[in-house]
Amino acid sequence: MNKPSGIGKLDRERLSVLLRGTKYAICVDEAKKLLNLQAPYSSKLLARWAKKGWLSRIKRGVYIPIPLTSETDDVALEDPCIIATKLYSPCYVGGWRALEHYGLTEQLFQSITIFTTKKPRDRHPKIKGIPFILRTIPEKNLFGLKTQWRDGIKVLMSSPTRTIVDLLINPSIVGGIRNVVDILINYLKSDFKNLKMLVNYLKLINNSAAFKRLGFLMEEYAPKEKQIIQLCNQFCTISKTKLDPKLTSKKFVTRWRLWVPKNWEKRYKPGRLVTD
Repeated sequence: MNKPSGIGKLDRERLSVLLRGTKYAICVDEAKKLLNLQAPYSSKLLARWAKKGWLSRIKRGVYIPIPLTSETDDVALEDPCIIATKLYSPCYVGGWRALEHYGLTEQLFQSITIFTTKKPRDRHPKIKGIPFILRTIPEKNLFGLKTQWRDGIKVLMSSPTRTIVDLLINPSIVGGIRNVVDILINYLKSDFKNLKMLVNYLKLINNSAAFKRLGFLMEEYAPKEKQIIQLCNQFCTISKTKLDPKLTSKKFVTRWRLWVPKNWEKRYKPGRLVTD
C-alpha cells in the first residue's frame, strides 16, 4: 500500500486536467490526448503518480484516482460496471448482475459477468476485490441490450429477455440448469415475459442447443405455450445436446435430442411440473 506523497506544481496541474477530463478510470490514451503528450511519457507519468499514491493501477495502462481522504491506494471501485465498460468495451453487463437489476432473482453475487467482443487472456480477473467473469461473443451478437446512464457514462446491460437467452446458451453463467429453471419461471411470471422476442433472439444467434433447452423446459413448466414449444422443436438439430453441459447425463429425451441428468429421469413428464 502506498501512502500519497507530495507532487510538484506541474504534476498537480496535469493531474487536475486528467481528473476533470475523465471519470472513474484513466488510461494512457486519455492521458496522451488530454495532456498532449507522447504515449510513452504518458505511461510513465501515470505509473509515477501511482507510485506516489495519487492513482491506483487496476490493469496495465489503466488507473483509478485515489480520493484525497484516503490514506492508502487500497480503494474500492465506485462503480464496477463503469470500470468494465472502460476496460472491455464493446461489451455489456449480464448474468447475475442483470437478473438482480430486473428482480428476476433474490440471490446476490459479488462477481460481475461481462460479455465482450475482446479476447482477454485472463477470463477471471479480480479488480480491487471484485471478481469479473469475461465471456467473448461476436460483435453481431451485441443486441437485445438496455442502456443505462451512470454519472454521464453509457453502460450497456442485457435486457431481461436477452439475459434468458444467454442462460439458455450457457447455463453455467448462473451456476447450472437448476438456477436457470428458477430464473425462467420468474421470467414467465413477470411483466418482462416476451416469448416471441425470446425465440427471435435465439434465431438471430442460431443456437440449436438453446432451442432444445427452452423447448424441453417450456414443455415441462409451461405446456400451454404450445406455439413456442412447437417453434423450438422446429429448430432442433439431430445432434445430441446436454441439458446441462457440466452434469453427468444418462437419460436421453428423444423428442428434444437432449441428455438430461440422472435426477431428472423420474421427473420428466411434459406438463407435470407446470406452475400457472
